[in-house]
Amino acid sequence: MLLSTAVALSAGWLIALTSRSLADRLSFAVPPPLFVSPPPAAPLAGLSPVFTPEVQRWAPNIVRWADAAGVPAELAATVMQIESCGHPSVRSPAGAAGLFQVMPFHFADGEDVLDVETNARRGLSYLARSYVLSGGRMDLALAGYNGGHGLIERDPTAWPAETQRYVYWGTGILEDIQAGRTVSPRLDAWLQAGGASLCRRAAAVAG
Repeated sequence: MLLSTAVALSAGWLIALTSRSLADRLSFAVPPPLFVSPPPAAPLAGLSPVFTPEVQRWAPNIVRWADAAGVPAELAATVMQIESCGHPSVRSPAGAAGLFQVMPFHFADGEDVLDVETNARRGLSYLARSYVLSGGRMDLALAGYNGGHGLIERDPTAWPAETQRYVYWGTGILEDIQAGRTVSPRLDAWLQAGGASLCRRAAAVAG
């Protein structure tokens, strides 16, 4: 680990920042995974206002990419929020790259992993397969995207801690959207726990 600073949130969760991957910057004592009913699969005209400005700037693209992949736009936006906060050229120490933090082995020879269209196509293709295998369950789709499709059929209590954290953040954001909130307490908690640093980098790139 490159960063071992731990911060205790007021709710009592222990947050430990790590660098195993960009999506795994946040570590804490995980409660049982949250499961939510999936929102409508049809893409929306725009995104929920809960997402940060760094992700909102990609809204038209996210809707288009999600429509082409056959996944809900809000699910695709949630993945981008947690993975890169809309930073198109960010890389993780593990080798994941771009808006959707796609691993190199998902690309064909000669493809530019940081080309936003290519990155979105490869990342959302993997997410779409996860979504199908999960039967449309958002929690399982997120788990499959983060930890591999094999996790979808495993008991969530046996998921790696990284995946449990990922699902905790992602399902909370989606649950807030589904409830019609204009701000997401779960997303705010993600920002406070370390996500804000990633978003500042994305904002700097966007100018």
